Amino acid sequence: MGCASDPWHYFNNKTEDGGSFMGNVKRVYVEKKPEYAVQAKDLYHEISGYLGIRSLENVRVLIRYDVENMTDETFEKACSGIFSEPPVDTLYREEFPVKEGSRVFSVEFLPGQFDQRADSAVQCVQFIKEDEQPVIHTATTYVVEGAVSDEEFEAIKKHCINPVDSRETGMEKPETLVTQFEEPEDVIIFEGFKDMEEEPLKELYDSLGLAMTFKDFLHIQNYFRGEEKRDPSMTEIRMLDTYWSDHCRHTTFSTELTDVTFGEGDYKAPIEETYRQYLADHSEIFKGREDKFVCLMDLALMAMRKLKKEGKLEDQEESEEINACSIVVPVTVDGVEEEWLVNFKNETHNHPTEIEPFGGAATCLGGAIRDPLSGRTYVYQAMRVTGAADPTVSVKDTLKGKLPQKKLVREAAHGYSSYGNQIGLATGAVKEIYHPNYVAKRMEIGAVLGAAPRRAVIRETSDPGDIIILLGGRTGRDGCGGATGSSKVHTEESTTTCGAEVQKGNPPTERKIQRLFRREEVSKLIKKCNDFGAGGVSVAIGELADGLQVDLDKVPKKYAGLDGTEIAISESQERMAVVVDPKDVDEFMGYAAEENLEATKVAVVTEEPRLVLSWRGKKIVDLSRAFLDTNGAHQETKVAVDIPSRKDSILVREEVTDVKEKWMETLKDLNVCSQKGLVEMFDGSIGASSVFMPHGGQYQMTETQAMVAKLPVLTGDCDTVTMMSFGFDPYLSTWSPYHGAIYAVTESVAKIVAAGGDYSKIRFTFQEYFRRMTEDPHRWSQPFAALLGAYSAQLGFGLPSIGGKDSMSGTFEHIDVPPTLVSFAVDVATEKDIITPELKKAGDKLVWLQIPTDEYDVPVYEKVMDQYGKFTADIHDGKIVAAYALDRHGIVPAVSKMAFGNRMGVTLDASVEAKDLFAPAFGDLIAEVPADKLDGLTIDYTVIGEVTEEQNFEYKDTKIALADAQKAWESTLESVFATNSKAEGQDEKIDTGLFDTKEVHICEHKIAQPTVFIPVFPGTNCEYDSKRAFERAGAKTIVKVFRNMSASDIVDSVDVFEKAIAQSQMIMFPGGFSAGDEPDGSAKFFATAFQNAKLKEAVEKLLHERDGLALGICNGFQALIKLGLVPYGTICGQTENSPTLTYNTIGRHISKMVYTKVVTNKSPWLQQAELGGVYTNPASHGEGRFVASEEVLKQLFANGQVATQYCDLDGTVTMDEEWNPNGSYCAIEGITSPDGRVLGKMAHSERRGKSVAVNIYGEQDLKIFESGVAYFK
Repeated sequence: MGCASDPWHYFNNKTEDGGSFMGNVKRVYVEKKPEYAVQAKDLYHEISGYLGIRSLENVRVLIRYDVENMTDETFEKACSGIFSEPPVDTLYREEFPVKEGSRVFSVEFLPGQFDQRADSAVQCVQFIKEDEQPVIHTATTYVVEGAVSDEEFEAIKKHCINPVDSRETGMEKPETLVTQFEEPEDVIIFEGFKDMEEEPLKELYDSLGLAMTFKDFLHIQNYFRGEEKRDPSMTEIRMLDTYWSDHCRHTTFSTELTDVTFGEGDYKAPIEETYRQYLADHSEIFKGREDKFVCLMDLALMAMRKLKKEGKLEDQEESEEINACSIVVPVTVDGVEEEWLVNFKNETHNHPTEIEPFGGAATCLGGAIRDPLSGRTYVYQAMRVTGAADPTVSVKDTLKGKLPQKKLVREAAHGYSSYGNQIGLATGAVKEIYHPNYVAKRMEIGAVLGAAPRRAVIRETSDPGDIIILLGGRTGRDGCGGATGSSKVHTEESTTTCGAEVQKGNPPTERKIQRLFRREEVSKLIKKCNDFGAGGVSVAIGELADGLQVDLDKVPKKYAGLDGTEIAISESQERMAVVVDPKDVDEFMGYAAEENLEATKVAVVTEEPRLVLSWRGKKIVDLSRAFLDTNGAHQETKVAVDIPSRKDSILVREEVTDVKEKWMETLKDLNVCSQKGLVEMFDGSIGASSVFMPHGGQYQMTETQAMVAKLPVLTGDCDTVTMMSFGFDPYLSTWSPYHGAIYAVTESVAKIVAAGGDYSKIRFTFQEYFRRMTEDPHRWSQPFAALLGAYSAQLGFGLPSIGGKDSMSGTFEHIDVPPTLVSFAVDVATEKDIITPELKKAGDKLVWLQIPTDEYDVPVYEKVMDQYGKFTADIHDGKIVAAYALDRHGIVPAVSKMAFGNRMGVTLDASVEAKDLFAPAFGDLIAEVPADKLDGLTIDYTVIGEVTEEQNFEYKDTKIALADAQKAWESTLESVFATNSKAEGQDEKIDTGLFDTKEVHICEHKIAQPTVFIPVFPGTNCEYDSKRAFERAGAKTIVKVFRNMSASDIVDSVDVFEKAIAQSQMIMFPGGFSAGDEPDGSAKFFATAFQNAKLKEAVEKLLHERDGLALGICNGFQALIKLGLVPYGTICGQTENSPTLTYNTIGRHISKMVYTKVVTNKSPWLQQAELGGVYTNPASHGEGRFVASEEVLKQLFANGQVATQYCDLDGTVTMDEEWNPNGSYCAIEGITSPDGRVLGKMAHSERRGKSVAVNIYGEQDLKIFESGVAYFK
């Protein structure tokens, strides 16, 4: 160990008496080598900068693996390929060296939380030897160096440990990792419940911590006394609490509003008038129905009912199943007309994200996807809209009992993006809205679009005898009480007791369900389906039929020891309940097995309308459907509507003294400034159907305002696109919830119109998020006024909201969230209708369309519709080439953002008043019009300026350099969402030249139509795009899923893969996140599989005996490099000196278009690309940084093995992170094997197509796939 003065000592695992024990548990620590320790570096900056602990000298981060039940031979293999990667990691066995005086602590997940790292490690190990059943536990160990005080050390721990899902763990090594679960007790029966007096009943109620009211509790007592004549079980009470929670049953929204009064004020007239209109519509629609009372839910749905009655909702899909908003859309695929269903849905996860940002936000998206997915549509695009307080403030400003805003916003973004990026969902728009009152509780919304051919979706009723199959993930303790948790009152204490309510997402599993349901032969067997959202088995299965018998013993569990109640209400993610006719069960189970999904028969539909759950042979729930459907006791309240006053209005034009100062200040505003560092965390290009990238123009600096995607047609060509936008401003809503909602709707429409959509086909879905309601009638004013505003706008535009989600718990102690009604607008259009917002050409004019409003600041809808209709016609006639919808900040930020993308200048007309440049202009539009088309415009407009070549903004005598404006715009959030890692050497010039050769490998085994094999592993998500790219180039494809549910599955899959490779001439490793890119490192799962002796031999034969080709993109490139196929051309694994791909220097996922230069023509894959040519392709990865030793780099260039390098628009190869986003050595993007037949590259050349990424400039087609096919001809 060295002598006493040695500054290093070893950190080891000793027993109390100092003797070492080995036991069966082996322990290893893995640490990134200093030059790759991105996470440790980031953490050091966070602690020394953000937490202000200046005495800190260094931080180290090690991953700890404890392993049991593994043979020594397997363990040795795992050490060098699974737990660590020799080129970038150092692996220590049992103990590791620490500097004298350092402090060390370790953190692990709470028991019952899903640990993706440990789970993936087990799956990888089972590849090495399929019959081993290893147990692996992981932890993260932190080493803090420097003279840090006790108090500071505690602050560091607090920063690193979120008590909701993690805890500190000791350093002693356990004797065993095998958990002995106690056999759970029988479910409690509440003896004497039905006859209890009110006082003891109230005591029992108080002791249970329920979300329901005491009135509901009495309602249950009456039922058991009067109808069941017995006492209830604990499961029945907990299940009813879940079933009737606000989350599942919208209790607040269904409370009867018995008396509505309006205060006095400037805007009383229009608000009261809207209410009268609603009452008239209510009594007309529900003529003679006494049971239909006034409530928020009725007000939210009434416009849809009325417009439907007027025949304005012909396209809505009618069905008993309510999975998501669903419309029927006629489309043309390869010239043949067919009907498609388009689904859309918004979901919030405000409460879970507030307490555990990563898991909460991840499952927000998971939950949003599950709804349309349960409706059997394929989810292909997502939008994320969030609300937070200022994240740039000091950590010292954090409220007691809360996480710091900066940590919240970053972790939540990381969680949501991690889920979407893994499942393979393009996130088309990301926007965080800042308002000080979101400190009460953050807002986390995910909105998604799904689609499927209508013929593939069967909607039938559940008949007695039908079987209910549970599909997907297993049930665990995570997510017990999530539905009720989000409905409870929150205080500072609650943040420590809510842990089990938060779930961890498992995106690879949900991806498997997506693949399964996308197969038409499968979805045609599904009569009905429900996702396991809030409330678990009891609600998910309970909603599928009136009468059900559920056997809880059959429900697959993550671990033993769960009691009947936990199994009944756990909301673990990624599970579906599917109703299937008994004759189709075996066929359905077979398909599930093909997709590597666990499927279990758990329930049967019964004649009698009762929900019966049995556990260990006893009935623990036995309730009548009629009672369940009462949704608890009837609640009533009064509403007193507060009227906003004109003197507080934000809809005003303020005097501007210094235009330049105001311009720069506006661009720096939290709600105007660039969020590019946030947006780039989300994959925006997967699926090869994103018509817009989130930022466009040559410099990718013009932010788009709507997301547009092609319909996800599996084969064939279709020109239909869907559009989605959102509208909402918390400052406007805080002043007047009524106006806030009206302009939320109007703004969402304006953004669709600005992108070329037709306003008259729009459908809405709303997100309501308000403070907690109490008995006080004034508390109800905000949601009531907001829904009245939304009502006014829906009827005004004649466009309905056909869905929505309410979250009514936005209160923390005495702080309330701003009254929030977000309008999501969805439209269907064709590719040719769409325009992009970046300025196109110098000399074009800028015009301003102002929407007319009345004396109460409400839009004059008729006139607005007339103008929007004309605006769309002008776009389609080519008179408008770019457009932007305005908001609270007016003309200046819109014009600036339009200018940044292509670095065009703008001169604003002196005739425009300075105060108009910055005044709120909700619903207004700015358009770029070619000068010769100005006279032909049909809209009413004012010319406000023109586009210029000079990169300046000019107005009267004010002149601002575009570069200065852009810098101001980018500066505000750089400390929160960085766009540059500030790594050194970014100005280094790279001049490695071009490799030009005539010696290209010629194929000896010619074939007219080659076949390519595309393997799919858990976590693969680019197989559809890759298959399409190869088929378009003329190849045949074989796509096979690797199954690993059991040892025999693994053996079978190896055989299937071996045969497929033998039939193929090419193998393509597609992108994705193999097993979530865990354990800590990309594509380990992939690489471990192909180290298998049989598969290794099959690949070697394809390459060396049959002259075949291999291609790997992104995760596929990571697999190739870990196998050694690049740069060595053979499967030899990695040593310490091998090149590899590691974490991006910026330390996060990066998604943007990159420009790459082709620098060799040696490879068959590059024969149709131009040597020295510059191509633009989407990059989307977290570990794309190519690193190698000086010596290896020299060899690669000398041998012509460097295929492509990152460069700028002019083809200059560069280390600048603007162009080389991951900090790759020598800016290398792709490399080949020595003879060029194996190519690995990071950027997704397969993600292209007609009308894809239309706001990006440059050639997108490298013709890799065509070159690969041509090689065999």
